[in-house]
Amino acid sequence: MSWEQQAHEQGHRQTWPSPGYDPEYGYSGWAQQPYPQDQEQLYPHEQSYPQEQPETVQQPYLPQQPDPAQPPYPREAPVDAEAEEEKPPPRPPGRDRYFDTLRAVALIRVVGYHTFGWAWAGLVFPSMGIMFGLAGTLMAKSLERPAFEVVRSRMRRLLPPFWFWGVFVVLAMLVHGWMPGRQIVFWVLPLGDPPGNAWGEQAWEILWYLRTYLWFVLLSPLLLRVFRLAPVPVLLLSLAPIVVLQFLWEPPDDRLGSALTDLATFLFCWILGFAHRDGVLERLKPFAVVVLSLAALGFGGWYAFTHQAETGSYDLDDIPLAQAFWSAGYVTLLMWAKAYFGIDFAWLTRFRRTDRLVTVFNSRAVTIYLWHEIALILAVPLIDLFWDVPAFEKWLPLESQWFLFGVGWVLIAVFVLVCGWVEDVAGKKKPQLLPGRRPARMSP
Repeated sequence: MSWEQQAHEQGHRQTWPSPGYDPEYGYSGWAQQPYPQDQEQLYPHEQSYPQEQPETVQQPYLPQQPDPAQPPYPREAPVDAEAEEEKPPPRPPGRDRYFDTLRAVALIRVVGYHTFGWAWAGLVFPSMGIMFGLAGTLMAKSLERPAFEVVRSRMRRLLPPFWFWGVFVVLAMLVHGWMPGRQIVFWVLPLGDPPGNAWGEQAWEILWYLRTYLWFVLLSPLLLRVFRLAPVPVLLLSLAPIVVLQFLWEPPDDRLGSALTDLATFLFCWILGFAHRDGVLERLKPFAVVVLSLAALGFGGWYAFTHQAETGSYDLDDIPLAQAFWSAGYVTLLMWAKAYFGIDFAWLTRFRRTDRLVTVFNSRAVTIYLWHEIALILAVPLIDLFWDVPAFEKWLPLESQWFLFGVGWVLIAVFVLVCGWVEDVAGKKKPQLLPGRRPARMSP
């Protein structure tokens, strides 16, 4: 789930790797260097003037001939270092902070949902639909390069963090009596749900997202080609598979059925990312987009609340059809607003700490997602130890779920520091403790 940043130095562009994933969207705009209009001010020592002769007869002025040994001066002369330092450095093109902020909020919402179990959380902010939509946008951008190279790059960036995390989970389950079968191959390539025992279920049950993301990556070259044949019809028809699975054909209750259901649920969001990248959304009439989005939201919400008897809740995660339509309407409005109004959250860069936090969330998205459940699991026995300290028992809200949420984030931060470097290695970057640090200014 990867990007490239650009830096500008002395009139040349140089590509710098971004921490964690590809910067395939962003805002650009280099500050233009002033063109030296007055060469006399920049190079006073190069100007020739007629010299006064002591004789009464004035010698005619002859222009100075260029020295063939000296190369001619470039048309755009460099400004001296002192003047360059007085000007504010131009802001290099960065990532689109609107999308980055959406991804950061989505991760926070995921952790909150797994802490509190709020059924309404998916209605307020459908994190999974948003993350698939953003990933689809990036994939469409990446496929401007050869498809095989793009798919290999995506797998290389995803699998090493998964393998690193999986070593600890698999070893822990083996210690607790798990006997793996041949399905253990899914711990190497998660094209199906990796197996495990009930003891480790809370840790490995989140892997459905990585499995679905990996399938979308593999299918994207074909999906993008089909989408570009008829963008709007294909986008609308991408909701048909989940309708078929709900009303016409019930998928098998196994790994294949789970994979098909998840792909059908979030297919619209992934292809919506294609539509955003190709500029389809901004060409649509605002009235039609808003009406259809609200209709999708209305149907998704109605279906969720009228089918609670089947699952015991209106939680979208338990009702795929409602999840598909609610996410479709919600993510469409977010991406259309981005395209139509040109929202980029560029102002966020003025707040260094907040901007750095958003950068860390995006650069360590896979690490946060994989390790957050383990952090919440470990937070419970850690809080139990606090009860043995009288001062903690008296002054800390040890029974509060909010306290568990806070301790969980502390442990997530520890995992980011200890394990996040794997994402850098997977992306062929220099490992960093925390990404997003601004480079120090070079002294003259």
